[in-house]
Amino acid sequence: MKRTLLVILGLVGLIGVAAIFLFITQKSALISPLSSLSRKVDYSPYSFENLRQREYYRSEVKLEKILQEQDAFTSYLFSYSADGRKVTGMANLPKQRVKLPVAILIRGWVDEKVYKTGMGSEKMAAFLAENGFLTLAPDFLGFGDSDPAFPDMLQDRFFKPIVILTLLESLDSLPQADPERVVIWGHSNGGQVALSVLEITGEKIPTSLWAPVSAPFPQAVLQYADELEDEGKLVRKVISEFENKYDTAKYSITTYFDQIEAPLIIHQGMADEAIPLEWTEELVGRLRSLGKEVTYFQYPGENHNFHYGSAPVARERDLEFFKEKLKSRLDKGS
Repeated sequence: MKRTLLVILGLVGLIGVAAIFLFITQKSALISPLSSLSRKVDYSPYSFENLRQREYYRSEVKLEKILQEQDAFTSYLFSYSADGRKVTGMANLPKQRVKLPVAILIRGWVDEKVYKTGMGSEKMAAFLAENGFLTLAPDFLGFGDSDPAFPDMLQDRFFKPIVILTLLESLDSLPQADPERVVIWGHSNGGQVALSVLEITGEKIPTSLWAPVSAPFPQAVLQYADELEDEGKLVRKVISEFENKYDTAKYSITTYFDQIEAPLIIHQGMADEAIPLEWTEELVGRLRSLGKEVTYFQYPGENHNFHYGSAPVARERDLEFFKEKLKSRLDKGS
């Protein structure tokens, strides 16, 4: 009897330790380091070269239910399928009965314990919808009513561009959408995903980046590892195992800046506590050296989430930029 009790207590203790471990390894501002550590995942399909060569299958974008009614637009829960996995998100549909330009919004990191559909992009989405854009903000796997995330940290990261690329391929399934007039907005990690999409497609999609993560892989992950309770030991282990088998340059946005053909507008707070100013300065410098079209604004005293008064100005600049580039693109027939 005592032996049985000891076994039970031991199992309970192990479960408790495992639960604490899982909790502390998920604490980070910009990354989620939880990984199966199985290392059985084949990452080769996620290299930029292979992502450029593969097909993205059109899915039906469904407006499932109304989330909220506004004077100028209605917010819906929408869903579609990316490689057989359900992805949900928030769609804002203006009330005009015309074909609408489409804005795809890619949020940055949000704690999954407090996340609700639309978080991280809701203010920009509302602003664009009020100005006549149909907005689509995917939750990504593991968030909202989407299918669960991959248990492997890197696979979950590498899959995010596929979520957006599939949505782009599926826009014509929405009768209100004009697939010829599309823009992208990305914040923080969402900026990294947006840059990935532009590099993979080579499309001239006008894109706004707010405080984007633009460092090379894996530095963009390791940058925040020390903030974790385990001081980044798990993340470094995962990255080390990856580097032993794969060429990290083939998975890094910095390798493929030359593939970007889209006009960009970039906003950076000068007091950003999460994105080093040097990252954005280097991004802008490299893109311009490659002859890319970049409009760049700095905001003194502004933080990572643009909480100190600059957001309305940045939104207005984005709206003007989007309208100008969409008109120019249609005028040129490209």
